[in-house]
Amino acid sequence: MTQITLIREENTKYTHHDQLAKELIYNFFEEFLEAFFPEVHESVDFSEIRPLSEEVYTDILQGRNRKLDIVIETKLKGEETILIIHVEPQSYVENDFHERMYHYFSLLYNKYQKPILPIAVFSYNEKRNEQDEFSISFPFFHVLTFNFLTLELRKKNWREYIESDNPVAAALLSKMGYTEREKVEVKLEFLKMLVRMKLNPAKQRFITGFFDVYLTLNDQEEEQLMEEIKELDNAEEIFELSNSWERKGMEKGIEKGIEKGIEKGIEKGKMEERQNIAKELLKQGSPVEFVAKVTHLSKEEVEELKGKIVTLS
Repeated sequence: MTQITLIREENTKYTHHDQLAKELIYNFFEEFLEAFFPEVHESVDFSEIRPLSEEVYTDILQGRNRKLDIVIETKLKGEETILIIHVEPQSYVENDFHERMYHYFSLLYNKYQKPILPIAVFSYNEKRNEQDEFSISFPFFHVLTFNFLTLELRKKNWREYIESDNPVAAALLSKMGYTEREKVEVKLEFLKMLVRMKLNPAKQRFITGFFDVYLTLNDQEEEQLMEEIKELDNAEEIFELSNSWERKGMEKGIEKGIEKGIEKGIEKGKMEERQNIAKELLKQGSPVEFVAKVTHLSKEEVEELKGKIVTLS
């Protein structure tokens, strides 16, 4: 069986950005590999995926506990392989990250005694040249070289993914290498992707919520986006999908005369539907803070819904 692991460090540097990335990869694991590691995707048997319990390791380098948030078992061409997926926090840089990857690899290998394929995902706001190997050598002898796969999102060209129907690629457009001038175009292409994918309401909210956390338009950019959407043949469908349209566009839509879009936007935002979407996200294990942001419910309302779900189960 294959085990896929995302590692979380239990300290103040673990921000909500890590949690969002963890939720995205966990809920769309197959799509994540398909978009960014196609050679791995082709080898994994997704018909047998089983989440495992969390594991905590002591970090011998700094003496902290590190929790493996995501551990998923699956088959890899009939062999038993362990994949480690580490989502690096956006807000800080660790110079010894490559060494830590080897540390995690060693811990997992000591426990499972199986082949391991490590993957690191970096979501910095700037482009960096991250090391993808750790080595130990002496002037007289080379001991080892440890390599791992990496994904540096800022180095990705967002235009290469807009023709795909991959929800993870759509969400992560917001973390790729676009310029300030391209923000409106990126958001428009993101909405086009959502229309094509026709996700269920919970997944749609999840992907849109993730995207909106990292790519935010100002009032002028929102107005430009609305004007460009109106020129499209499927403008009504796109208006229904846009969180930004629900937040800002409805007021401006009155002045622009888009009554039909307004009515659908209001209908889409009914409290009952928001609550249903929140319940679906909570059942998938999404954190309260994320559900509140995506559904525009208060944290207290989401906590109340979560309590009802627990009681019923």
